[in-house]
Amino acid sequence: MTRPIAFAPRDSVEAVEEGLTLAPRFGADGLMPCVTVDAVSGAVLMLGWMDEAALRLTLNTGEAHYWSRSRRAIWRKGAVSGLTQRVVEARIDDDQDALLLRVAVSGSGASCHVGYRSCFYRRIEADGALAFVETDKLFDPKTAYGDLPNPTQL
Repeated sequence: MTRPIAFAPRDSVEAVEEGLTLAPRFGADGLMPCVTVDAVSGAVLMLGWMDEAALRLTLNTGEAHYWSRSRRAIWRKGAVSGLTQRVVEARIDDDQDALLLRVAVSGSGASCHVGYRSCFYRRIEADGALAFVETDKLFDPKTAYGDLPNPTQL
């Protein structure tokens, strides 16, 4: 078992921006945005949110955990569908208030509860209409989630 990750105090701008200690800053709501990308292709898979506990779980277990704003609870990505995200690399931005995860997704490689590889499967056209950039689903949400009322919360 790895040693739990410790967070440092935010002593100075210099320490936060140029130092070698992790001193994350969460918003007034206790959350931090997390962009998740495929470790191999770099494709954006999703945008999630983490609170301090979700970040600690992610760093200590090597599997992505997020904060569900709708359920107000931590969830491990893929806990129901089996499409877990193994963290290959975790990065934090300059002022340590946003995360970037590079992940390997198990199973079909999908990260979207709708069945697509990425949650960003549609493009906004100039006229405001949406156009699909991913046309094939990688898994059937009904099979993965059954009759759960709102799989977005998983």
